[in-house]
Amino acid sequence: MLIQILGGSGFIGSHLCELLNKKKKKFDVLDINKSFFFPRNFIYTDILNLKILKKNIKNNSTIINLAAIHSDNHNNIKDYYNTNVQGAKNICLIAKKKNIKKIIFVSSVAVYGFAEKFCDENGKINPYNHYGRSKFLAEKVYLSWQSKMPLKRSLVIIRPTVVFGERNRGNVYSLFKQINSNFFFMIGNGLNIKSLAYVGNVTSFINYCLNFKNGVHIFNYVDKPQLLMNELVKSIKLYLNKDIKTIKIPYLVALVIGLICDIISKIFKKKLNISHLRIKKFVTNSCYTSKYLNNLKFKPNYNLRQALKKTINHEFK
Repeated sequence: MLIQILGGSGFIGSHLCELLNKKKKKFDVLDINKSFFFPRNFIYTDILNLKILKKNIKNNSTIINLAAIHSDNHNNIKDYYNTNVQGAKNICLIAKKKNIKKIIFVSSVAVYGFAEKFCDENGKINPYNHYGRSKFLAEKVYLSWQSKMPLKRSLVIIRPTVVFGERNRGNVYSLFKQINSNFFFMIGNGLNIKSLAYVGNVTSFINYCLNFKNGVHIFNYVDKPQLLMNELVKSIKLYLNKDIKTIKIPYLVALVIGLICDIISKIFKKKLNISHLRIKKFVTNSCYTSKYLNNLKFKPNYNLRQALKKTINHEFK
């Protein structure tokens, strides 16, 4: 079985390739960016270019789509819908022509927006930004593709929460870095829960899903134990060997600062690391669960605390 990974040069993609290579599985990296780790498997592919997509996707292969616009403050809103939605339409069009029977699409819990605590796969779809909205629209494209041949086609949709791990430079890494620099401020009381997912566990789950038969399979993915923000910060301090006091800033004060940063960003047309939306996300519960994952035989390789320690050791020690 040939596995073709769209967006395979990125953070999750490169870790997935390492796992597939270790298991001696045949795979292609289809991306607009060259694969640093697997250049021999790399094939330049733009999912918005039908001609290239048709040339590079092989008959009867399995497609894993990781290609996406990820950031929540991307300048051009149209890019979310071009890459995430039109890209999905192009993939399904070629998949139909190339007799593709299985697609794994990595979506996001962002489709739920500011969801209630322990939101599962049946939670209300209510995205608050273009990233979440475009991801859900892409899901609908893939569902339509599967529905045309429901007894023969397999569609897996994985909605992970925030994914962190070695070589990632996202929000979780920024939190590590701030605490390591001894310059960290807690916004709010720290009693909100933050769901996280370790990249090594996410890629193991993607690999597990390769065995699924026909039908639609939708999963949230989150690692356990789920920690309060205070507990998360305490664990990070422990693994970094940092004995520093946590200075807390009231939420309303931080929100005003975020709004001021938004105004400055708009005036000078420059992205800032602080915004009112990021402040709001920091103090809001980001707590998800899966109604269906526990019914599987899949077991993650690391619990959350082990994954935090493993990542911190790699990045800072």
